Amino acid sequence: MKVNKLAYKLIIIFTAFFTWSAKAQEIKWAKDGNSYYQSTNGEIISITLPKNDRKTIVPRALLEGAGNNLVTIKDFTISEDGTKVLVFTNSKKVWREETRGDYYVADLKLNKVIKIGKDKPTASLMFAKFSPDGSKVAYVSKHNIYIDDLTNGTTKALTMDGTENLINGTFDWVYEEEFFCRDGFRWSPDGQSIAYWQLDASKTKNFLMINNTDSIYPFVIPVEYPKVGENPSACKIGVVSISSASTTWLKIPGDPVQNYIPRMDWIPGTNDVILQQLNRAQNISKVYVANIANGSVSNILTETDEAWIDPIKEWNWLDGGKEFLWVSDKDGWNHYYRISKDGKKQTLITKGNYDVIEKSLVDEKSGYLYFMASPTNYTQKYLYKTKLSGGGKLEMVTSSIFTGTHSYDIAPSALFARHTYQNTNIPPIAEWMNFVTLNPLTMEGSLTNQLGRVKPPKNKVEFFKVTTEDGIVIDGWMEKPDNFDQTKKYPIVFYVYGEPWGQTVTDTYGVANNRLYAGDMAKDGYIYVSIDNRGTPAPRGREWRKSIFQKIGTLNIRDQAMAAKKILEWSFVDKSRVAVWGWSGGGSSTLNLLFQYPEIFKTGIAVAAVASQLTYDNVYQERYMGSPLQSKEAYIKGSPLTYAKNLQGNLLLVHGTGDDNVHYQNAELLINELIKNRKVFQMMSYPNRTHSLNEGSGTSEHLALTYTQFLQKNCPPGGR
Repeated sequence: MKVNKLAYKLIIIFTAFFTWSAKAQEIKWAKDGNSYYQSTNGEIISITLPKNDRKTIVPRALLEGAGNNLVTIKDFTISEDGTKVLVFTNSKKVWREETRGDYYVADLKLNKVIKIGKDKPTASLMFAKFSPDGSKVAYVSKHNIYIDDLTNGTTKALTMDGTENLINGTFDWVYEEEFFCRDGFRWSPDGQSIAYWQLDASKTKNFLMINNTDSIYPFVIPVEYPKVGENPSACKIGVVSISSASTTWLKIPGDPVQNYIPRMDWIPGTNDVILQQLNRAQNISKVYVANIANGSVSNILTETDEAWIDPIKEWNWLDGGKEFLWVSDKDGWNHYYRISKDGKKQTLITKGNYDVIEKSLVDEKSGYLYFMASPTNYTQKYLYKTKLSGGGKLEMVTSSIFTGTHSYDIAPSALFARHTYQNTNIPPIAEWMNFVTLNPLTMEGSLTNQLGRVKPPKNKVEFFKVTTEDGIVIDGWMEKPDNFDQTKKYPIVFYVYGEPWGQTVTDTYGVANNRLYAGDMAKDGYIYVSIDNRGTPAPRGREWRKSIFQKIGTLNIRDQAMAAKKILEWSFVDKSRVAVWGWSGGGSSTLNLLFQYPEIFKTGIAVAAVASQLTYDNVYQERYMGSPLQSKEAYIKGSPLTYAKNLQGNLLLVHGTGDDNVHYQNAELLINELIKNRKVFQMMSYPNRTHSLNEGSGTSEHLALTYTQFLQKNCPPGGR
């Protein structure tokens, strides 16, 4: 077999934690809306549209003078008055992201660079931010919050009680993983105080991972990890005075252990704080507005759901802070509402039988909300707009000529935008556009001109729909083998995720690339297929997404199996050569399909799979499966461990022993169950590798070879 080395380059592979669209790096727009900033070749420049005039803001020589690390710019922020630049460098990974490192301020007036937190350990600073007037920088180090005064060079601790388990200004493992909470403090609009999260993880048990290879004697790596049924960390919000360093704690109702606070911010132009609280079951959402003078709070909005409620992504304010945007699917579809600051007035902005996927721009000047949606094709994304006042018609902004998936990064002024387009046959291409006229800035850079240079792929991905015997319409894609012959029968490989954090059937480039296969699946004669079951986050309405509540491992598995059953009726599919593979939640789905439907699936490759839902973290699993304190029946019924005794086909189990997300414990539990039932299988463990299984020399290449050889042996390629 000739190995295609490109197949080894694993981009973090197909899990709920990874994005499906090739989204370009977010643009740092300047306040004028005509220009944007970017770092390149160790310096920071501004580019003014429409002529792309370039101007150096921070020269490389200035940054080089501050130290070698500074030339590698991880991120940067421009102060409000444009006279200072805060540069993030020497970044290190905490859990999922590189959120700690070193910070420097380039003072453009004084032409000098100042190191922030110069008395702190190297690469220990997190989330440094300018004060509103640019005179100070606040940051977190070792779970305490500090400020550096750029005028006099002094450092002041705002909190001093931070420990390994008492966390100020950032979060524990599960808040980061499941709520995407990392940056845990916010400057007040007047710069006189900071609101911050404090988590007490002292009662959260450590999960101990064992490192057997990096020293003669093994050592343990503790991770504060609340399993299903275990209490989460206590959480509260404090407001600390910059002058006195004294904290006022907000008097938020409810047990701080049995409630989560995933979102918090200041209301613009005020000294009020707004926050979202979710109960432990995550089916009651409450919004509170707090008075920071005495810590009192008022409940302005409450929403309930029989399944779960997601945290909002961000706070978007209208009418000078008098109203905010709110996302809810309470009418059966994901829609935007505008809510008054006191919660007494609620106006539905988007209306109809479609889901809003994400917000693109609030343009108060023109009175429009721009957002992504796809009312008629759930695999695609287009830009739409409607009136901010509500009651307006749905207007499609994207040209219908370009079918597929679109994204827009629009200037706050709504003057310019970068428009990115792709579909399964067209790699992501971007054009700069005048957002007022919706015309490209240049014909040379237009989508139309670029499309003329795109070389079509040899094999086109085909989309299809199947209706299962339960009456469920399932979307899917298929890539057929090279030189496909309708009269032959080919092996089929299903890629599966199947849980609420992953939609696999999207009209995006590379969606059918099996990045684990060391070679070319189509050339070797495989049919490659993926389908989206109920419960996946396709924009098909609340009922589609939330029907999986308390049914992970059962409803989604039946949908996948029943759709596969219909696909196997196609004349060119070989029913004796049927394989399925998946990663993380997809690994769990692979195991369940192989164990629950052995008459359909003959070969399975499960990577980093949850074998027992009772071993996973409380925030994710309790959100979708309900409280195990009331009943564990749904957890057991949906776990692959329950059905391992039914294994008939070929199984390859892959897991990293250093996986802090889906613990290696899952693999060992499943191994024991398979041994008990005398089921023969193959196993590949990777010492100290994490959930992404890409650390260490040769790891990705070895994983690809292991996957490929197992697949070819047990599900032989080629038409017959």
